[in-house]
Amino acid sequence: MKAVYISEPGGPEVLEVRDVPSPVPGPGEVLIDVVAAGLNRADVQQRRGFYPPPPGASDIPGLEVSGRIAAFGPEVSKAFSIGDKVVALLSGGGYAQQVAVPAEQVLRLPDGVDLVTAAALPEVAATVYSNLFMTAQLQPGETVLIHGATGGIGSMAIQLAKAYGAKVAVTAGTAEKVGTAKAFLGADIAINYAEEDFVASLKTQNGGKGADVILDVVGAKYLQQNVDALADYGRLVVIGLQGGVKGELNLGQLLSKRAAIIATALRPRPVAEKGVIMNAVRESVWPMLADGRIKPLVAKSFPLEQVRDAHEYFDSGEHMGKVLLLL
Repeated sequence: MKAVYISEPGGPEVLEVRDVPSPVPGPGEVLIDVVAAGLNRADVQQRRGFYPPPPGASDIPGLEVSGRIAAFGPEVSKAFSIGDKVVALLSGGGYAQQVAVPAEQVLRLPDGVDLVTAAALPEVAATVYSNLFMTAQLQPGETVLIHGATGGIGSMAIQLAKAYGAKVAVTAGTAEKVGTAKAFLGADIAINYAEEDFVASLKTQNGGKGADVILDVVGAKYLQQNVDALADYGRLVVIGLQGGVKGELNLGQLLSKRAAIIATALRPRPVAEKGVIMNAVRESVWPMLADGRIKPLVAKSFPLEQVRDAHEYFDSGEHMGKVLLLL
């Protein structure tokens, strides 16, 4: 099969399409003929040498795919059939024509979503649902602040939070992205962080109140501002480190707000935990996709042979929504 490998840490030019042996599904795994794979920030960090795959995971990048089931390993307990159209959450291996993945991390497509577009769903749906609802316990009527409004995570988080009855505030870096977040995705408050202090703007537009929940992909650069933006009993959930790994924190301010900071990662979690999350996604998110309350947002698709172009486009920050590779 054809698959993408990282020749050495670096820019998009280090990505190479190679002919390699197809994977063989092990106990509890299914083999998927991949139709499309989603790009994620973790792929970029792995390409740069900052985010190696977990022990035992494939060196091939790619954390989510859509495709058809091609074969089964022994001891698969989930009721799938050969040819079923599915999506899968991966620890690696998605930039390839085939991938073997634990059956617990595989779901049938939601109704109303085509097989290619479905590749935009598993990683972001699992990340957003697990962090906003299973971890932060976001409630109807609460205010959530989402950084990176129009990326894959942001576009899913806005729609899910709105569907659950939360008030949604977001940050983005251009007027176009701010407009998309409000007009297309449904954000109540959209702040251009390049022109405004997002803490002050949030409180001005939210009746003087901060955010009950913050979903942050930036990390250290935003740490103090995020704490400033939290309401009493607020929960800051850090899921990315685009702005660095070390920051200074005023613990007294955190104590006075009775607030919490939580840091989570999806990729290194055990299979059983990922299975619980994927089941929750199937039960809670899939119906919203089926009835149109949530719509996948795909910015652009590239054939596998143009994986370098896909990463250049992703790195540019111009995209609104997911970037896909077509196998």
